[in-house]
Order: sequence, then C-alpha cells, then structure tokens
Amino acid sequence: MFLTTPVQKGFVDFSVHAAESETPRTIAIVIDDFGNGMKGTEEMLKLPIAFTAAIMPFMPTTQKDAEAVHKLGHDIIVHMPMEPNKGLKSWLGPGALTVDLNDEEIRNRVEDAIANVPYAIGMNNHMGSKVTADERVMRIVLKVCKEHGMFFLDSRTTFKTVIPKIADELGVPYLSNNVFLDDVYTASHVSKQVELLKKHIDEHDQSISIGHVGPPGMITSAALKQNIPSMKSKASFVRLSDMVRQSMGDPLVLPNP
Repeated sequence: MFLTTPVQKGFVDFSVHAAESETPRTIAIVIDDFGNGMKGTEEMLKLPIAFTAAIMPFMPTTQKDAEAVHKLGHDIIVHMPMEPNKGLKSWLGPGALTVDLNDEEIRNRVEDAIANVPYAIGMNNHMGSKVTADERVMRIVLKVCKEHGMFFLDSRTTFKTVIPKIADELGVPYLSNNVFLDDVYTASHVSKQVELLKKHIDEHDQSISIGHVGPPGMITSAALKQNIPSMKSKASFVRLSDMVRQSMGDPLVLPNP
C-alpha cells in the first residue's frame, strides 16, 4: 500500500501512488504519549489544526484525554507500548507487548488496549524497535487491528520493521512516519526537524510527522503553532483517517484545513 525508505536522521521517504495532479498535498501531525497528564497536553489541544492523538492505554488520563480529543473532532489511535531493543521494560508502562509473550497473551493485550482507549480508530507503536521487527508478534497485532477495522501507523523506530510486509499480506491499511519532530528535546533540534518536514511537504503529496507531549511538549507545541501558517501555504492539515481514505482513492474525502 505504501513504500518507505529507511529512517535517516528523523526522515523517512514516503511515496504515494496517486497522480500528483489528482491529489492535494496533505500533512498529518501525530502527537504521541497522551494519557499520562504530560506537559504540553493543553497546548497541543489548542492547536488550530486537525491532528491525530496517540493515547497510551491504562494510564491516569487515558479516558480524560480521549474525551477531550474526541470533542475537538481529532482522530484517536492507540499508542501501543512495545518492547525496544534498548531500555528497560519498566519504561513501557502497563500492558506492553514483549517478544517473550505467547500468542494468546499478545492478542489479549492488544484487545485490552483497544478496549481501554475510547474512540480509537487506529494504532501506532510506542517505542517498539524490537517488537516491530518481529514477524510473529506483529502478525498477531495487525490481525487484531484488521478485526477491529483499524489502520496502523508505523512510527519507524527501526530500519528492520516488518509492518509494511505483514500489513500488505493481511490487507491492513498502514502509514509510515516521515519525520520525528522532537526525538531530541531542544528547541534548536525541533526547529531543524520542522524545516525538514517542510522540505518533505514540498517534495511529496503526503507527509506524516510525529511529535510528543511530555518532556518536549511545550517546545514542540510552540514550534508547531509558529509554523502552522507557513505549512498551510504548502499543504492541508488532515487526520490520519483522512489520509488513509485519500490513499485508497476515496473520492469523498476532502482536506480538513
């Protein structure tokens, strides 16, 4: 469904098969790590654009954040905790997927996470460089997503991701991150990544960028707010669900400014 190239300094190429003349340029902003009352939450909710909120399950403000985001008309996806190659499992929070779990437990955890995040219509990975490279685990995850009519956003935390391969096999709509805005928590880095995103917008019909609430939340929200006018001159801000439908050739989908 989509073609991607390996991540390079926060950048992923993202090719879409629709003719440029038929497809308006669109950008989808995804904000990860909602659900834990993190710094920048209120600022992100005040952004005057359509965006997608990735909400962690089983956290103190999971339900509250989902209700707030839903009332604003934004998309909600499950920010599924997944084991990384480096780091402690304790960093992931409750209900995380790890490669040592059996098939039944993986399925149960994915089902429970979906049930815990109100209004969720898709899923992406929180961390997960180890899990998203594991065909057994990701096949179960994507099967459950398909059963619930969900799409999957590959956050692209590893070069070795198997998500495109398995999603194509199973017929699950998927998208891939192009630019991490705040993988380093400094204003200078976020500004640099915003410029990288603008370049991507200039060269592609669709662009997806991930930012976060939490440690970089105030920096990222401020950078987005400042750069919304210049990005709007290049593309329309849409939700991930809009982008999925556009890429599937749905003629009824219009950009959501």
